[in-house]
Amino acid sequence: MLVPMPRLLAIAALCASLAFAACGDDSDDDATPDAAPAAETTTDDAAQAEDTEKASGGDEQQAKPGTEIKVASSQFGSVLFDADDQVIYLFDKETSERSKCYDDCAAEWPPVLTKGDPAAGKGADAKLLGTTERDDGSTQVTYNGHPLYYYAHEGPGEVRCHNVTGFGGLWLVVQPNGDAAA
Repeated sequence: MLVPMPRLLAIAALCASLAFAACGDDSDDDATPDAAPAAETTTDDAAQAEDTEKASGGDEQQAKPGTEIKVASSQFGSVLFDADDQVIYLFDKETSERSKCYDDCAAEWPPVLTKGDPAAGKGADAKLLGTTERDDGSTQVTYNGHPLYYYAHEGPGEVRCHNVTGFGGLWLVVQPNGDAAA
């Protein structure tokens, strides 16, 4: 079913305005490791999966390229972004590679997923890149042992939710050395 563009834009604008107000939601009800993963995927996740599949050429023998992580400048210094210039966050509540962000948490803070080995782009350290399996079997990118996330209501190059408390922890952008930015 195709949604007319004006209606789609109106829906997107409404969701963005409501979600921006929710940045920093202090609820930690759904940020548990035993909760089922969110069924929602963002447009960026779908595009990322499609781009990864296109890049693989459909040849199962060929190694699939994964999500690219790079470094770019922000108001918090040099931090991690993906190839589409979406800033990347870590969740300080997580003390291992195992994600604790599911359900409502993952709807607001979608995990950075990959279909192949993550790739180090400009300024990123390939030795710090890794992956962890989520409860639904998808593969989440890690950096220096931290599972990585996006904020669902930011556009390319935007950093709106650094140092924000939500879902029982603090959300912070990630420096090239893998530490949270101050």
